[in-house]
Amino acid sequence: MPIMERRGKILAGGVALVLLAGLGGFAAWRLADPSPGETLALPVPPVPPRIATGKDYEDCLAMLTADPAGAHGFAEAWEATGGGVGATHCLGLSEIALGNAESGAEMLEQLGAESSAPAVGAARTAIPGAARAIILGQAMQAWLMAGDAARAFGDATLALMLAPDDPDLLIDRSIAAATLERYQDAVADLDHALALDPRRVDALVYRAAAWRELGDLARAEENIEEALALDPDNADALLERGILRQRYGDLSGAREDWQRAEALAPNTPTSDLAEQNIALLDAGPEQP
Repeated sequence: MPIMERRGKILAGGVALVLLAGLGGFAAWRLADPSPGETLALPVPPVPPRIATGKDYEDCLAMLTADPAGAHGFAEAWEATGGGVGATHCLGLSEIALGNAESGAEMLEQLGAESSAPAVGAARTAIPGAARAIILGQAMQAWLMAGDAARAFGDATLALMLAPDDPDLLIDRSIAAATLERYQDAVADLDHALALDPRRVDALVYRAAAWRELGDLARAEENIEEALALDPDNADALLERGILRQRYGDLSGAREDWQRAEALAPNTPTSDLAEQNIALLDAGPEQP
């Protein structure tokens, strides 16, 4: 029975604010491909890490979610008059917000490779190269949106050269690695992230999925049970445990997990996949 597992691009019902906050929701490499009309996630957290200062920069960032076209026009005009890295950063993010993930990724990648701007007002201010790591991390997510996991992996690797012990960047790179079906590399990054922060439920869920892809269901089960011990109502962990239970032939247990995931995270990609999996159970085994 082809139980649905998440793969493909980041998506959200609207413009999600996710980067450097652990990706928000489930891993990009386990998301179903977005259907026409679904909006890609904008890689900006609710309080974006700053790489510049000044009113123009703050005003431009503030427009990104409500008026991305306005932010784009503002950033273009500002960049043309010497706005510097702040203008280029906002312009790249506005490209992504408008659905132009590839061009936005190119801008952010180039800025991250060239910029030596210090981070301002972010938790990472003490990390050398923090601003570049932030920008390259955002470029990484944009490349995933554009469907180029290889470029995403490359940018995440560059970011980790600047901030090697950043759990969020390690988790981000694991997503790119798994999208490339490099599951052992994904596990290695998740091992590192969890050594830094053992209570990262998202990393435990992603590592469980990677072990499942590698055929080690025992390790996958161990990780998912650890995740659920930390957060019993984590819908993504329940979705993954349902997949494992289905693999073991526990169809009633799988159904129970998927129904609970649906109830805990309604109107999300997680609930959509749980619903699809339940429908596949109801349909019964495929006929030869």
